[in-house]
Amino acid sequence: MRIALGVEYEGTRFSGWQQQLGVRTVQEVLEQAISKVANHPVKVICAGRTDSGVHAMVQVIHFDTEVYRPEHSWVFGCNANLPRDVVVLWAKPIEDTFHARFAAQARYYQYRILTRRVRSALHHKRITWCCHSLDLATMKVASQYLIGEHDFSSFRATGCQAKSPIRTIYHLELIQKEDLILMNIAANGFLQHMVRNIAGVLMTIGQGEQPPQWADQVLQARSRALGGVTAPPDGLYLVGVDYPAQFDLPKPNYPAIL
Repeated sequence: MRIALGVEYEGTRFSGWQQQLGVRTVQEVLEQAISKVANHPVKVICAGRTDSGVHAMVQVIHFDTEVYRPEHSWVFGCNANLPRDVVVLWAKPIEDTFHARFAAQARYYQYRILTRRVRSALHHKRITWCCHSLDLATMKVASQYLIGEHDFSSFRATGCQAKSPIRTIYHLELIQKEDLILMNIAANGFLQHMVRNIAGVLMTIGQGEQPPQWADQVLQARSRALGGVTAPPDGLYLVGVDYPAQFDLPKPNYPAIL
């Protein structure tokens, strides 16, 4: 039997999603909790691996099990065995053709930037702080160069292991509410650090250090060496994943502002 889960986590105290020796990861604590409910070892697959310090409002995972449990038992049983910074939102038995990573049609991220002179105490490690004001209009112009299918080599981490740098950005918008700027982005997939590198380029442009056309110049260069600063992980959230309708997974309520 294959089970899909929707998972939320606060990434500050995790060394990313993927299990690694000697550090705390989201995958590790989830596998431990699910294995206790299933009463046998479980390995999970996720929709998209998040970096150290990155948060998720809806991460989708799947695992295979030999035992039956009601949906609510998977949810509440897992949550009883999970730390406070991870929670299972929903569980659903699903056909064996479902794959959390390969069946995903789109992934949605939100990057949050606080633009004021002093940092936030309430949102420490949950938002990226920029002590300078940002010109939203120039950032919006720059963002348009990145929409569509492109070679995003300039926006991938130097250690990124993806076979191809080609990705398609379906949607990229910037919203401002008082001193908070939100970057909402959707694509068929993301390279390692891609969203943070895009945010770094747009923030540089917003501060007036480069013109809007610089975003296109960076894109066309296809070189990380020219790609600017990687923005911090604090403000990055995985907010949802789209799958074909046949799987009938719960639809996330993609937030404008949390």
